[in-house]
Amino acid sequence: QVQLVESGGGLVQAGGSLRLSCTASGGTFSNYAMGWFRQAPGEEREFVTAISWTGGFTVHADSVKGRFTVSRDNAKNTSYLQMNNLTPEDTAVYYCAAADLRSSSRVLTSNLWEYDYWGQGTQVTVSS
Repeated sequence: QVQLVESGGGLVQAGGSLRLSCTASGGTFSNYAMGWFRQAPGEEREFVTAISWTGGFTVHADSVKGRFTVSRDNAKNTSYLQMNNLTPEDTAVYYCAAADLRSSSRVLTSNLWEYDYWGQGTQVTVSS
Protein backbone atom coordinates (compact mmCIF):
# COMPACT_ATOMS: atom_id res chain seq x y z
CA GLN A 1 0.00 0.00 0.00
CA VAL A 2 1.45 3.32 -1.10
CA GLN A 3 0.69 6.54 0.74
CA LEU A 4 1.11 9.86 -1.08
CA VAL A 5 1.32 13.25 0.58
CA GLU A 6 1.27 16.49 -1.39
CA SER A 7 2.67 19.77 -0.14
CA GLY A 8 3.56 23.20 -1.45
CA GLY A 9 0.17 24.60 -2.33
CA GLY A 10 -0.92 28.09 -1.41
CA LEU A 11 -2.02 31.50 -2.61
CA VAL A 12 -0.06 33.21 -5.36
CA GLN A 13 -0.62 36.17 -7.66
CA ALA A 14 -1.10 35.72 -11.37
CA GLY A 15 2.25 35.35 -13.08
CA GLY A 16 3.80 33.79 -10.02
CA SER A 17 5.22 30.33 -9.40
CA LEU A 18 4.75 27.43 -7.02
CA ARG A 19 6.42 24.07 -6.64
CA LEU A 20 4.35 21.17 -5.40
CA SER A 21 5.90 18.06 -3.88
CA CYS A 22 4.46 14.57 -3.58
CA THR A 23 6.24 12.23 -1.20
CA ALA A 24 5.52 8.50 -1.21
CA SER A 25 5.84 5.89 1.49
CA GLY A 26 4.90 2.25 1.95
CA GLY A 27 6.01 0.98 -1.45
CA THR A 28 8.77 0.98 -4.04
CA PHE A 29 8.44 4.44 -5.51
CA SER A 30 10.46 3.66 -8.63
CA ASN A 31 7.89 1.01 -9.64
CA TYR A 32 5.27 3.65 -10.30
CA ALA A 33 4.56 6.19 -12.97
CA MET A 34 3.47 9.39 -11.29
CA GLY A 35 0.70 11.69 -12.39
CA TRP A 36 -0.63 15.07 -11.35
CA PHE A 37 -4.29 15.98 -11.66
CA ARG A 38 -6.36 18.95 -10.58
CA GLN A 39 -9.96 19.64 -9.74
CA ALA A 40 -11.59 23.05 -9.70
CA PRO A 41 -14.87 23.68 -7.84
CA GLY A 42 -17.78 22.21 -9.76
CA GLU A 43 -15.48 20.61 -12.32
CA GLU A 44 -14.30 17.08 -12.98
CA ARG A 45 -10.80 16.04 -12.03
CA GLU A 46 -8.51 16.62 -15.00
CA PHE A 47 -5.10 15.42 -16.07
CA VAL A 48 -2.20 17.85 -15.75
CA THR A 49 1.01 15.90 -16.32
CA ALA A 50 2.68 12.53 -15.83
CA ILE A 51 6.19 11.12 -15.61
CA SER A 52 7.47 7.60 -16.18
CA TRP A 53 8.99 5.58 -13.38
CA THR A 54 12.52 6.32 -14.60
CA GLY A 55 11.76 9.98 -15.19
CA GLY A 56 12.78 9.66 -18.80
CA PHE A 57 9.37 10.36 -20.30
CA THR A 58 6.80 13.03 -19.53
CA VAL A 59 3.50 14.20 -20.96
CA HIS A 60 1.62 17.42 -20.27
CA ALA A 61 -1.89 18.67 -20.87
CA ASP A 62 -2.02 21.36 -23.55
CA SER A 63 -3.24 23.90 -21.01
CA VAL A 64 0.02 23.70 -19.02
CA LYS A 65 2.62 23.04 -21.72
CA GLY A 66 5.52 25.44 -21.46
CA ARG A 67 4.47 26.54 -17.96
CA PHE A 68 4.47 23.38 -15.81
CA THR A 69 7.29 20.89 -15.42
CA VAL A 70 7.08 17.49 -13.73
CA SER A 71 10.09 15.72 -12.28
CA ARG A 72 10.94 13.02 -9.77
CA ASP A 73 13.74 12.00 -7.44
CA ASN A 74 13.48 8.27 -6.82
CA ALA A 75 16.13 8.44 -4.11
CA LYS A 76 13.83 10.77 -2.16
CA ASN A 77 10.57 9.01 -3.11
CA THR A 78 9.29 12.36 -4.31
CA SER A 79 7.72 13.83 -7.42
CA TYR A 80 7.66 17.56 -8.09
CA LEU A 81 5.40 19.85 -10.08
CA GLN A 82 6.99 23.19 -10.91
CA MET A 83 4.29 25.66 -11.95
CA ASN A 84 5.29 28.94 -13.57
CA ASN A 85 3.34 31.85 -15.02
CA LEU A 86 0.25 30.84 -13.10
CA THR A 87 -3.16 32.20 -14.06
CA PRO A 88 -6.48 32.28 -12.15
CA GLU A 89 -7.60 29.38 -14.38
CA ASP A 90 -5.00 27.21 -12.63
CA THR A 91 -6.85 27.54 -9.32
CA ALA A 92 -7.77 24.04 -8.14
CA VAL A 93 -6.97 21.27 -5.71
CA TYR A 94 -3.94 19.45 -7.07
CA TYR A 95 -3.54 15.71 -6.58
CA CYS A 96 -0.63 13.41 -7.21
CA ALA A 97 -1.21 9.78 -8.06
CA ALA A 98 0.80 6.60 -8.65
CA ALA A 99 0.19 4.03 -11.37
CA ASP A 100 1.78 0.57 -11.58
CA LEU A 101 2.14 0.01 -15.33
CA ARG A 102 4.74 -2.74 -15.19
CA SER A 103 2.34 -5.31 -16.67
CA SER A 104 1.55 -3.04 -19.61
CA SER A 105 3.61 -1.82 -22.55
CA ARG A 106 3.34 1.80 -21.45
CA VAL A 107 5.58 3.84 -19.19
CA LEU A 108 3.06 6.53 -18.28
CA THR A 109 -0.62 7.35 -18.62
CA SER A 110 -2.98 10.32 -18.58
CA ASN A 111 -5.97 8.13 -17.73
CA LEU A 112 -7.32 8.87 -14.27
CA TRP A 113 -8.72 5.36 -13.84
CA GLU A 114 -5.33 3.72 -14.28
CA TYR A 115 -3.89 5.30 -11.15
CA ASP A 116 -3.82 3.04 -8.14
CA TYR A 117 -3.01 5.44 -5.32
CA TRP A 118 -3.92 9.07 -4.67
CA GLY A 119 -2.82 11.80 -2.32
CA GLN A 120 -5.20 13.95 -0.34
CA GLY A 121 -4.66 17.02 -2.51
CA THR A 122 -3.25 20.48 -1.96
CA GLN A 123 -5.03 23.74 -2.73
CA VAL A 124 -3.56 26.16 -5.25
CA THR A 125 -5.22 29.55 -5.52
CA VAL A 126 -4.12 32.13 -8.08
CA SER A 127 -5.38 35.66 -7.62
CA SER A 128 -5.76 38.10 -10.49
